Amino acid sequence: MRIEAYTQVQKLYDTKKTKKAAPGSSVNASDQLQISSLGKDIQWAKQAVAESRDVREDVIGPIKARIQSGSYEVSTDSFADKLMQKYEELR
Repeated sequence: MRIEAYTQVQKLYDTKKTKKAAPGSSVNASDQLQISSLGKDIQWAKQAVAESRDVREDVIGPIKARIQSGSYEVSTDSFADKLMQKYEELR
């Protein structure tokens, strides 16, 4: 470890003290925040995702019931075809 490199990095993080406003001078500054329409859309989408359920019970329920009853079967040929189709789409 190089000590001189540490001192150079430390200089980067040195903070300077802020100066106080001179007495008698009035400074009226206000911060403003403007969010673009894209930013608003992203906030809306994030909120919608946060409020949605992770599992769609209307889809999963019947499949779970068929698995538990032993009547759910997967065609290996159909599965392989769909797997290859997705693979081709990603290439």
